[in-house]
Amino acid sequence: MKVLVTGASSLIGAGVVEALAARGDVVTCLQRSRSTRLGEGSAVTQHLGDIRDRDVVMAAADGCEAIVHVAAKVGVVGDWEEYRSINVDGTDNVIRAATGQNIGRVVHVSSPSVAHGGEPIVGGGADAPVLGRRRAWYPESKAMAEILALGAASEELGVVAVRPHLVWGPGDTQLVGRIVDRARAGRLALVGGGRALVDTTYIDNAVAALIAALDAVSPEARCSGRAYVVSNGEPRMIRELVEGICRAAGVPFEPREVSLRVGRRVGAAVERLWPMVRRDEEPPMTQFLAEQLGTAHWFDPRPARDDLGYRPIVSIDEGLRRLGVWFAEQAAR
Repeated sequence: MKVLVTGASSLIGAGVVEALAARGDVVTCLQRSRSTRLGEGSAVTQHLGDIRDRDVVMAAADGCEAIVHVAAKVGVVGDWEEYRSINVDGTDNVIRAATGQNIGRVVHVSSPSVAHGGEPIVGGGADAPVLGRRRAWYPESKAMAEILALGAASEELGVVAVRPHLVWGPGDTQLVGRIVDRARAGRLALVGGGRALVDTTYIDNAVAALIAALDAVSPEARCSGRAYVVSNGEPRMIRELVEGICRAAGVPFEPREVSLRVGRRVGAAVERLWPMVRRDEEPPMTQFLAEQLGTAHWFDPRPARDDLGYRPIVSIDEGLRRLGVWFAEQAAR
């Protein structure tokens, strides 16, 4: 196939591009700046531009048969308009490009956070997105985007939403980067002592799930119009995973423990004060982050296995070993 990958310079996007090119697909990458990791040639073409520009997206999609939509505004720093324009308007542009170019397959990368209302999730499925969360701009905008994407599924266009849960691995600046930075600075905190049981997803498995979804989706496929949570399928305590990441990075694991109740209160206060100080770095806590770190959330792997044919290929223990090798290589440079 000829496939458009948006957000191709991200950790997940680059992995998808590499996997598609390795198996013989022709890939057009859409991102804001050129990436040396992606390369360029007969199998991979880099198309530079902003996902918010409809003409740019339409041009990038020209001649493609499928789209893997990864591009998104992540994290918790930014205002609502930025999250909305990138995550919602950007998704709308992708869907319009797909219908305008007669493209039959779209894989929309979503997030389990779109359905997390603050309560524990134990063996859950891909519940309906939750709307109306104040100041939690990322999950709110991603929920709106997923609803928009899946609503476009039709007899001509197959659309599937994949929600990779807590993706991590070598080169990750979100989960791994934040944990390592805070551990080095002596500011590592575990909500609820890190005893909540959670699923996570090693990067290679997230990529494998998106490739599986791309192959499975079509206008008539069972998965079209549906969302699927994917993970390693190995629920572990947050404390165990964080400690493993710290050991792989060679940084001290000396966390402070914060109760979920205190975490929510601190998060609420930070949300009120952070915009006033206008700091660019990530806030130390938000209510949404406290709930994500302090409550159980792990999911039933069977829907993604049965409908998409997805099975994890790298275990958490093997992923931590690979992460340690990567950090050692970085230190030796």
